[in-house]
Amino acid sequence: MKPTAPNWRELVADKLVSPEEAVAVVKDGDWVWTGGWTSVPPQLCAALAARAGQLKNLTIVNFLSPFNWDRPEVLANWKVITGYCSPFDRKAAREGRIEYVPVSRFREGKMPPGLDRLDVALIPISPPDEDGWCSFGSGVFFGPTVSGIATTLIGEIHENFIRTGGGNRIHIDRFARVCEYTLPPAAAPIPPRTEETELAANVICTLVANEIVYDGATLQFGIGDVSAALPVFLEEKHDLGVHTELLPGGIPDLVEKGVITGKYKPHHVGKVVASALGQVPPEDLARINGNDTYELYDFTHTDDIRLLLQIENFIAVNNALAVDLTGNVSSETQGNLVYSGTGGQAVFAIGASTAANGSVIVLPSSSLIGDTRHTRIVGGHPPGTVVTVHRGFVDYVVTEQGIAKLTGKSIRERINEMISIAHPDFRGELKKEAQRLYGITV
Repeated sequence: MKPTAPNWRELVADKLVSPEEAVAVVKDGDWVWTGGWTSVPPQLCAALAARAGQLKNLTIVNFLSPFNWDRPEVLANWKVITGYCSPFDRKAAREGRIEYVPVSRFREGKMPPGLDRLDVALIPISPPDEDGWCSFGSGVFFGPTVSGIATTLIGEIHENFIRTGGGNRIHIDRFARVCEYTLPPAAAPIPPRTEETELAANVICTLVANEIVYDGATLQFGIGDVSAALPVFLEEKHDLGVHTELLPGGIPDLVEKGVITGKYKPHHVGKVVASALGQVPPEDLARINGNDTYELYDFTHTDDIRLLLQIENFIAVNNALAVDLTGNVSSETQGNLVYSGTGGQAVFAIGASTAANGSVIVLPSSSLIGDTRHTRIVGGHPPGTVVTVHRGFVDYVVTEQGIAKLTGKSIRERINEMISIAHPDFRGELKKEAQRLYGITV
């Protein structure tokens, strides 16, 4: 990986314009990709949103966006589609102002159905090196696939973007126009853990590390309250591998200590593989930058079920909003109200369970909302709830109360396991629910 060219502005002089001039190429009726999470270009998005009164019939396509498209002037003339709701568009999706497309199928080189018609793509990139190659920084996401679909690419250049191996590069010649990013970095749309969740996560991650993760396993970390905390609990393990969608903090420590070697992975041997870095502190970014141990790839590569099924020592650790007494997992809706999206959770759970009985769901047993405590182990999900992971692909559910081992268990056995890891305050009521819903006395 070559460093940024010192004279990079000269190399792009014929393309370098203001954000407003860059998005001037967008025309009526275009479908415009505006990125996902850390791959969203904030200044280009803001410049495009400012044209809401000028352009007609635009369709904005995004995925877990930290940019707020829920604006009257935008929605009066444009359609906004998301494949994964963020705190900025969750309310709008629930109220029908923004369209939510459930996405759970990923095939390398192809955008998921519903997000696959694109005319223009707004993409944040690093400055070019002396050969003209740019990186997608810490978030490749759908960059390479989108770049192959959209007719026009517009780049937003970030001088602080890191470079990694893998599919994390694109040539500056692919871009019609670029602008230079001059604002502070955008905050990720993920709230911090509460103190209660932090305490629960410490217990849960200790259980997962000690009782489920084994030497030589390849891990996927879901990004969220509990699973993203797991790396710091793995220091006693040996020869772990990583193949994940979003890479949490703490991984460089494990690589440098020899805990993560990747020697038993069936592909990308010896490499830490992800699509993007999530909630990674600056000191970890500095250690990843230019280090060829780390390879970032398109989302459609890391989440391709055909690839995941080949990992015979695979453990996927993912979060949930709630799990019912038989093991069905809800991670994307609250009742019939959309909360987030499927993302890669379903394919990672299916892949890990099928290949290695290694699908793990982690969550606190309850949550305090205001002054009221609510169980997250439920008798049955409320009407309209989406089941993100079918119980047939859930091998373990872990709360701070213990581990429920579900593989090969009958419904009665599953109910007993699940009640044992529920918060003690709710176990009596859950026993009643087991009788009411399933006709089973426990």
